[in-house]
Amino acid sequence: MTDIDYLAINKQSWNNRTDAHLKSAFYDLDGFLKGKSSLNDIELNLLGNIEGKSILHLQCHFGQDTISLNRLGAEVTGVDLSDKAIESAKHLASQMNSTAKFVCCDIYDLPNHLDQKFDIVFTSYGTIGWLPDLQQWGKLISNYLKPNGRFVFVEFHPVVWMFDDNFETVAYNYFNSGPILETESGTYADRDAEINQQYVCWNHGMAEVLSSLITNGLEINAFREFDYSPYNCFNKTIEFEPKKYRIEHLNDKIPMVYAIEARKK
Repeated sequence: MTDIDYLAINKQSWNNRTDAHLKSAFYDLDGFLKGKSSLNDIELNLLGNIEGKSILHLQCHFGQDTISLNRLGAEVTGVDLSDKAIESAKHLASQMNSTAKFVCCDIYDLPNHLDQKFDIVFTSYGTIGWLPDLQQWGKLISNYLKPNGRFVFVEFHPVVWMFDDNFETVAYNYFNSGPILETESGTYADRDAEINQQYVCWNHGMAEVLSSLITNGLEINAFREFDYSPYNCFNKTIEFEPKKYRIEHLNDKIPMVYAIEARKK
């Protein structure tokens, strides 16, 4: 499968999703427009005080987290492959008088669109599964960080992606064994949305993630695993505390999210 194939398929896939996501209860756009932050405690605790900091937000979708970071006093640039999502992000930022900036491109192509160093690079929840090459990802992060700059990353745990949709059997390889081509109806934010699409993704184990950062000059300062997801985006879930979801029949037996804070040496 060529790069052109996966980029074209995934760009169309995310363009398909954008309208449904903007209208969904999952993203709660009305609440967001009234001042609600889209950020969770997991990433906020790692980020700390970001007032006056410059932040590069990779794979930002339609910009809620980007704008939320900007509200906390940071100068933020969001990047995403989907032109429809970036168009929506720019419209949202304008509506909310946010100074957040947005770039539409494949993140591997970002050096052709953005020449700047940042205090922090941030990315979260469902991002690296769309990327085939984490060594290139780690290099990109390192190149965009100032000396002593920080990388803050929160992601769904690779154990989650081993299971079938209903978490009943192990259906996928934990280790990256090449592209996975899938077809879905609806979307995680609205399972009844009248959209059908293909997408291409990759599974990345923890060793692959960590080594891609370490070998590109990043020093891991914090690594945590969580037995819940702050998002209700999987099947068979139960909300056991506000904004904390687990797979009901698996309870607290599997890790669902992990978080990393690393610093450029």
